Amino acid sequence: MKMPLSYDERFEPNPVVATHKGYADVLALVTSSGPWSPAAFAGVDIAAMFNAHVTGCYIDPSLRSLAGIDDEPTVMALLMDAGRVERDDYDSFAAFARSRGVRHVSWENTQVAPAKTMRALGAWHDLIVLERDLAEASRMIDVLGEALLTCRAPCLVLPPRWDKPIEFKRMVIGWNGSIESIRAIHAALPLAALAEQVVILKDGALALENEGRQLPFDPVAYLRSHGVRVGEKPLYASPINSGRALLRAAMRQSADCLVMGAYGHARVRERILGGATRHILQNAEIPILLQH
Repeated sequence: MKMPLSYDERFEPNPVVATHKGYADVLALVTSSGPWSPAAFAGVDIAAMFNAHVTGCYIDPSLRSLAGIDDEPTVMALLMDAGRVERDDYDSFAAFARSRGVRHVSWENTQVAPAKTMRALGAWHDLIVLERDLAEASRMIDVLGEALLTCRAPCLVLPPRWDKPIEFKRMVIGWNGSIESIRAIHAALPLAALAEQVVILKDGALALENEGRQLPFDPVAYLRSHGVRVGEKPLYASPINSGRALLRAAMRQSADCLVMGAYGHARVRERILGGATRHILQNAEIPILLQH
């Protein structure tokens, strides 16, 4: 009689499963072309890692701090010679991308706010790369919060004035058992497969809070089944201080990327409690991959 597989055997790395195809389409929200903005560099370089298609999308400064409900095109946007601007910018962006090893390139000029732009283009992109200071500081949380909640695509958010090569050697993943954090781990899988070290920071109160509430998901076993070398460390923090604790722990691990679910609680509760998403969006000095 054939014996059932043990838990460990079921989740041993499998050569077929471990061969992950990576990202096919990367979207970079470009804020300048002379020189190219950090999101343009990062988006192109990630596309080069996976031989992927990259779309550059320019968002005019007059639109960057608008929420979705305020996204009527400005007079200047309506007066733009869209055909000429898009052709010129496409040629420039294509030359830039190809100089960094990307062969498949598209270009878009948006005339709506970031949230609607990301929701529309995110429908056919695997990853969106953007800068935290895309919107002015006083509007950043509202604009990026709305975009993260509505775009339905994983977003790699770069710190302000990011000028370093994009690397994923040491990845830290915040794990609290939420659906959002499961989605974030799945979205980060292509990058985790490139990492030399992946550490999961597990909420120390997770077992008590989530017992019996949802089907089990073991992030360590899942990542190992895809050939990722991963370890796990507990993280003990109150809900109010979870963002600060997660960021500090990531820095202690010398992480060059932090992965986490975005807005696991209602936006109102996040705002009242100063939630983890809000704190990390405001303070992270490394790229963060967020998924709602």
